[in-house]
Amino acid sequence: MHLKAKAFWAGLLKAMMKLRTLVVVSGLAVLAGCSTVPPPPPPPRVAQPVSMAPPTNYRWTNGFSAKGYDAMYAAFGKVHLKAGEHHLLPAAAIPAEGDVSITLDIANQVGFVFKGDALIGVTNISTGKKGHPTPLGFWTINWKRPMYRSKKYDNAPMPFMQNIDDKGIAIHGGNTPGYPASHGCIRLPMAFAKQLYGLTKPGNKVVIEG
Repeated sequence: MHLKAKAFWAGLLKAMMKLRTLVVVSGLAVLAGCSTVPPPPPPPRVAQPVSMAPPTNYRWTNGFSAKGYDAMYAAFGKVHLKAGEHHLLPAAAIPAEGDVSITLDIANQVGFVFKGDALIGVTNISTGKKGHPTPLGFWTINWKRPMYRSKKYDNAPMPFMQNIDDKGIAIHGGNTPGYPASHGCIRLPMAFAKQLYGLTKPGNKVVIEG
């Protein structure tokens, strides 16, 4: 009987020692989890630039505008232009080879100028207002004049005019308020119209999408 009691107390003591060890370890874990030292702050989130073109439900497009937006982001870091905003590469950066071509996105009022496959300039434009639509399609610069006056609209000035059809539609300098405001022509900011005039020649291609 004495041996059984001794064994019982020895087993109880051993069990209590294990329990104490478990309690100590658990307590340390809880203390570690409740540390008063704040965790390091997460790294700051850097806003990623948006390179995609504005979503547009085009009536007619062959993908020239989409190409223009990709190239504009790569060359100038932009896909949107404010009223009157325009950008042209420095003369030294414009490729010597290749023909000039122009893409006009009338849905978003943006124009793209290419030399060969390289985008060299972008500009806000103003095209035909309601009742005076700018025609879509493929066009060609037929002839150009540094100063011309409209025979249809009260002798209105059309500086740096570049005609693209036989009904008087032309690219020229004028007011670009950020929305369609012309009688069908494609207005450019005056400084850009002058620069573009010096780069083009009759026969250069123009695509109007929208």
